[in-house]
Amino acid sequence: MFEVSPVYEENFNSKAKIKINQGGTWSGKTYSILQLLCTHAISDPNSITTVAGQDVPNLKAGPIRDFQTILKTTPGLPRFIESYNKSDRVVQFHNGSIIEFKSYEDAQDAHSGKRTRLFINECNGVSYEIFKQLYIRTSKDVFLDYNPSSEFWVHELVLGNRSLYPSVQRIISDHRHNPFLTQEQHDSIERLKYEDEETFKVYARGLTGKIEGAVLTRCFMIEDDQYPNDAKLLGGGLDFGFTNDPTGFLEVRMQEGELWVREHIYETGLTNPMISERLKELNWNSRDEIIADSAEPKSIKELQDLRWKVEPAMKGPDSIRSSIEILNRYKINYTRSSVNFHKEQKAYIYKKDRKTGKSTNEPIDAFNHLIDPLRYVALNKLSAYNKPVKAPKYSF
Repeated sequence: MFEVSPVYEENFNSKAKIKINQGGTWSGKTYSILQLLCTHAISDPNSITTVAGQDVPNLKAGPIRDFQTILKTTPGLPRFIESYNKSDRVVQFHNGSIIEFKSYEDAQDAHSGKRTRLFINECNGVSYEIFKQLYIRTSKDVFLDYNPSSEFWVHELVLGNRSLYPSVQRIISDHRHNPFLTQEQHDSIERLKYEDEETFKVYARGLTGKIEGAVLTRCFMIEDDQYPNDAKLLGGGLDFGFTNDPTGFLEVRMQEGELWVREHIYETGLTNPMISERLKELNWNSRDEIIADSAEPKSIKELQDLRWKVEPAMKGPDSIRSSIEILNRYKINYTRSSVNFHKEQKAYIYKKDRKTGKSTNEPIDAFNHLIDPLRYVALNKLSAYNKPVKAPKYSF
């Protein structure tokens, strides 16, 4: 029924209870595990599968979106499904099996409920205590996946700990195991070898690394209801993508000398008319400025013809460094639902000198489809001389 990858086959054939999927970007590990969970749900009547994540926004941006794609693109799958409750995030199969998508606040929250199978997506964002409570309440298979940017509890407390976890297999995958990528997608990942060795090791080969040297140093996650909708709007930032890279669009506001960021679009395959439709769906005001990649004058003109107030970013020979310096003067608050911005600001690092191993002043040209739009807003709306407001000093 499914078109599957070697990652699916490896997980399907594994006899271990815990299957640790350590993989690079675009390895297809999440997608493959979800295909396998559907297979098990169909072949194992009345089974309960829990797909867990750090929080609901991460679930929606990752496994829920992948499941919806699988449902749309697999002709034989819908006939096995009785219902799909999107608000409760529960898939009910005709044979009594269910797949539920859930997040847990703490270990106590994870005490409730037993299940047949468990999948924790991006488990490096979930605590070990939550994993442990979910694990002991799972009767059959446990799947974990993550990008190995650094060691965490999987390496320290699960791998090799035979007394607590006697049946474990680690499956390492990368983009070369995903036969459904285009050649350009494969090539773009391979080009990371010219950017940074550690980044190439993690994202192109799925090997455990130690990512250091974050470019944006003052980023803080906030809850969505903390976002100040009435704060001064600096504008929207837009980076054009299409087949291989996503189109990224975010909103940037300023309040009390701090920047407030909310991600709106992160999607491949968008034409300019489709971007226009997305902006309408967001109720973006056509009078509010959008600062876009100046390397795409044709796209800017098309959006202007569609009545959007789009202007090119004021790039220059040193604009990347300048915009980063500007941004690092500010505390940057981003919403919890800005899942892809969160991932990018963690992965967007400075290149390392190959001889000395020290960080350079040049960021890697990757993981920046939302970082670049933020830089565009900084270039056009935050003057190099416009320092953020500081709290007044009081003497006692």
